[in-house]
Amino acid sequence: QVQLVESGGGLVQPGGSLKLSCVASTTIDGLYAMGWYRQDPDGDREVAALLMTDRSTHYSDFAKGRFTISEDSAKNTVYLQMNDLKPADTAVYHCNINVYSGDQAGAYWGQGTQVTVSS
Repeated sequence: QVQLVESGGGLVQPGGSLKLSCVASTTIDGLYAMGWYRQDPDGDREVAALLMTDRSTHYSDFAKGRFTISEDSAKNTVYLQMNDLKPADTAVYHCNINVYSGDQAGAYWGQGTQVTVSS
């Protein structure tokens, strides 16, 4: 079992920036990838940014050029730097870790953190 705890959300004006953090409760021993998702009004979680098993990155169209995903393995933490925020970015953001091997194999989600962009 892996628990993820998020922080860094809040209220920001259009054009502003936030940095989200997600800390895992334990070290991940197996092969893993991680990502950040935003939750649509219908409850679906839409990918924003991915950090793959080979540590290449992928960004959805709305995030490309504005968001950056990164990790600090020593701190069991993944980050999402969000710049030039727009009102359409308003959502609950969730972090995710997919573990592909070992006793921890499975998909793990954070509780979500609210990002509100408004003038």
